[in-house]
Amino acid sequence: MHKCYQRMNRAMRGIIIFILVLYVVPGYCQVNKDTEPKPFVLGVINEIQSKVLGEKRVLNIYLPEGYSNDDTTRYPVIYLLDGSADEDFIHVVGLVQYNSFSWINRVPRSIVVGIANTDRKRDLTYPTSIATDKKLYPTTGGSANFITFIEKELQPYIQKKYRTSASKTIIGESLGGLLATEILFKKPALFDKYIIISPSLWWDNGSLLKQTPELLQASYGQKTDIYIGVGKEGLTPGDVPHVMEVDANLLFEKIKSTQSKSVHAYFDYLPQEDHATISHQAIYNAIKVLNDGR
Repeated sequence: MHKCYQRMNRAMRGIIIFILVLYVVPGYCQVNKDTEPKPFVLGVINEIQSKVLGEKRVLNIYLPEGYSNDDTTRYPVIYLLDGSADEDFIHVVGLVQYNSFSWINRVPRSIVVGIANTDRKRDLTYPTSIATDKKLYPTTGGSANFITFIEKELQPYIQKKYRTSASKTIIGESLGGLLATEILFKKPALFDKYIIISPSLWWDNGSLLKQTPELLQASYGQKTDIYIGVGKEGLTPGDVPHVMEVDANLLFEKIKSTQSKSVHAYFDYLPQEDHATISHQAIYNAIKVLNDGR
């Protein structure tokens, strides 16, 4: 009799273990399935074939939370030079997203268009008369074509593909700041907000600073806001000595002398930053300044 009870107990224990396995194993499998890694998506990658540049260009696009082609909301566009994923795209998108949170609300929810580089020195510089620079940087001098690409191909493409408002901002640092300044001086209506950081105005011995742009005239009527930021950066490259802080300040003083009531410029000196660290803090400051009172 005792042995019979033992056999029954062993049988019951086997049944209980079997039942527990039926419950536990599917749960374990479900946990494993739910914890499989998924892609973290920050934006989309578009490619545009440029007839002006004779090449395909990569665009990194950030669309704000809630963006939909089916609704009527339209968004400002921020065009970012040096906009590759391994350049400035990721950290600038983070700044835009953070500052557009409803509890911060320093900038409207915006589309960010990062323009990835193919030949940075070619696209961001105008021709130079300095022989040494021509020798050191033989592909330079193509900014006119790049500006035409922005005006005739890129902006129409973005306006057609996405729900954009009339507001357009450009962000450029170093040689990108040089190009943004060239656009401001030669085609100012392409953007209504300019974020110019540590511009390489030493290029061609500072010839751009010697020009008299349209926006200095009283007749210039497009509302244009300009942020110029520079760190403690010292001497620039090139044969002729230039100090980046001095050149940036000269640019600000030139713009500030405008007779137009539609143009407003802001100068931001950040002595704790250098040429390598300036962009993040400067863009953060620019977002706040250029959207103050919006």
